[in-house]
Amino acid sequence: MDNNNVFHRTPCGGAELLCPAGDVSRLKASVDFGADAVYLAGQEFGMRTSSKNFAEELPEAVAYAHERSVKVYLTCNTLPRNEELPRLPDALRFAAQSGVDAFIISDVGILALAKRVAPQVALHVSTQAGVVNYLTARAFYELGASRVVLARELSLTEIQEIRANTPRELELEAFVHGAMCMSVSGRCLLSNYLTGRDANRGDCAQPCRWRYALMEEKRPGQYFPVEEQGNGSYILNARDLCLIDHLPALSKAGVTSFKIEGRAKSAYYAAVTAYAYRQAIDFYAAHPNGEPLPDWIRQEVHKVSHREYSTGFLFGTPGQELETGGYVRDYEVIAVAIGWEKGRVLLEQRNRFFEGDEADCLSPLERPYLLQLTDLRDLDGNPVEAAPHPKMRLSAACERPVAAGTLLRKRTKG
Repeated sequence: MDNNNVFHRTPCGGAELLCPAGDVSRLKASVDFGADAVYLAGQEFGMRTSSKNFAEELPEAVAYAHERSVKVYLTCNTLPRNEELPRLPDALRFAAQSGVDAFIISDVGILALAKRVAPQVALHVSTQAGVVNYLTARAFYELGASRVVLARELSLTEIQEIRANTPRELELEAFVHGAMCMSVSGRCLLSNYLTGRDANRGDCAQPCRWRYALMEEKRPGQYFPVEEQGNGSYILNARDLCLIDHLPALSKAGVTSFKIEGRAKSAYYAAVTAYAYRQAIDFYAAHPNGEPLPDWIRQEVHKVSHREYSTGFLFGTPGQELETGGYVRDYEVIAVAIGWEKGRVLLEQRNRFFEGDEADCLSPLERPYLLQLTDLRDLDGNPVEAAPHPKMRLSAACERPVAAGTLLRKRTKG
């Protein structure tokens, strides 16, 4: 392997890269592809009930991260009701005994409880708390928090003002990538009203992503588009956040942790976004004089399923650019490399591919590269024309070494 292509973790102004871990496979993807820290949840009290989350496997997951010098933060950021409180102390103690490095909490009562039952664990204040000013940030610091996760609605100027008016010991964490909520810091009641699922207890049905049309009272069943054309309008649907080009500005403003949203996303999403932001952080650290980010790094965030990107509120209140609909899915994973030996790469299929396809390969240790899949053979050495079966194993001719765990993607559009 060309040593010039091997990357090492170098913080951008000391900033941490914090990545999602919705289950064990996604934790490993985030860790292996460049995270400095991951955040996850137990079976209760976390804001992503749709994820598998962690139960008895939590100690092993924490150990996997710690062995690779990656921190683990446990989300406990719902607003628990009275009947849930008796279960909370044991959940916090179990997480502390498992070795988590911090709790992410939004409720001041839970913050006080965590200080009592697990005083050795650092306290981070969740974005659900809606920290939008320095008075609130300072108040949480005085209550024992070592970090606040800033509201997504803040501009760069507002972040700078919070940093200038808070103790330097207080860390500031900000989202830099992922889904945006149309409501203020996720404080939305649409899901409750329309489905009975409480967004503030991790069970959002995402009705803001649904397609809406108008219906006139005396003409039931006749739907009229909100806009002049089309079959409907996604009038509440925010674009995804992407600040990969603005990390130096955030670091200069005082942000100490760059956070990627996505605990409900796939392991592939976790791997690619961790990789892209890891390379961006390292590039900016190595080029402090304002050199533009190379396209090959920026292109990675377009190789995952996403809505059209936006810079959110970073440069002021966004306008109509937040109204959009649908996902962009230009790439899919076709295989994962199991190993390489004697000029052949062993693959495990994820999506169907064919003899002669060109794969876009992503490894944690080097730049993405293209690989022509030729001379496909099954494990008995018989030639095959395609890999149609889920998780089937086969090999392809390949003169360059391919690291185990390398993701092979195929462009599906364009």
